[in-house]
Amino acid sequence: MKALVIEDSQTGLAVVSQHLERMGIQPIAATDGERGVALFREHNPDIVLLDVVLPGMDGYEVARRIRAIEQSGEWTPIIFLTARTADTDLVQGITAGGDDYLFKPISEVVLAAKVRAMQRILQMRYSLVVLTRKLDAANQELTRLTSLDGLTGLANRRHFDETLLREWRRAARYKRPLALALIDVDHFKLFNDSYGHLAGDECLKSVASALHAVSRRPSDLVARYGGEEFALILPETDLAGARNVAEGLCDAIRALQVPHGASPSGFVTISVGVASLTPGTGGPQNLIAEADLALYDAKSGGRDRVGFRLPETVAS
Repeated sequence: MKALVIEDSQTGLAVVSQHLERMGIQPIAATDGERGVALFREHNPDIVLLDVVLPGMDGYEVARRIRAIEQSGEWTPIIFLTARTADTDLVQGITAGGDDYLFKPISEVVLAAKVRAMQRILQMRYSLVVLTRKLDAANQELTRLTSLDGLTGLANRRHFDETLLREWRRAARYKRPLALALIDVDHFKLFNDSYGHLAGDECLKSVASALHAVSRRPSDLVARYGGEEFALILPETDLAGARNVAEGLCDAIRALQVPHGASPSGFVTISVGVASLTPGTGGPQNLIAEADLALYDAKSGGRDRVGFRLPETVAS
């Protein structure tokens, strides 16, 4: 443990330093305020013993500067050393950032008791900081988990809705296109009927992994939309770009070669509906509606393909 002692009297400085050394504490000595502040920055001590009366900058100003140096969440105990006993002096010291007072001449017994008390407070505070960090981490993990689909690990519907609304507002602000792809696993009910629900779950996980691999941009979000449906949000993407991505999604699922005896192709495939809008005064439901119509076109057109809505429109 290190203690910064700021005391202009060489005799007083030596006495306090000797007391600290007998307690197993390393003293760091300064005889004026400017030097004391510099040593505080350099050594980051565990406690500060600070004379009130100092040449140039007094102890109250030193305390204020130390508190200004500390980062958010940091706290170093400051004990004033003084011969002043008036209530106003005590109030001024606490107001300046001090935590306790020691009256001169310094008693080694009292000094040891006050330092031990500050050590206990520091330990309790450290324990609280550790606990707070653990709680913050747990809350962040809980928030992350509540935004994920439990089966596929993709964003869930709630996360999708929040992200789409946020991206819609951003696109409206900057007058940029926002694209959406709605994805449906073809003949999935027949897949479940043929292979069972456990195999169906594994199929959805494989599809989700492939879709996620295609959506490479950090701004893109692929989500489980519901059941065997997925969705991909594509910020700043026009209809041509969205169609290219959607074709890549179809290719990725075909490449999985997941057997599906009830499908015309013999393998699992997807249908994708894409739409792109530059938002005006409407809401994201406009984009969802357009993409949903495009998905209907893809499915009614024979599945395993991309449907799209022309022309690109501006919601109003």
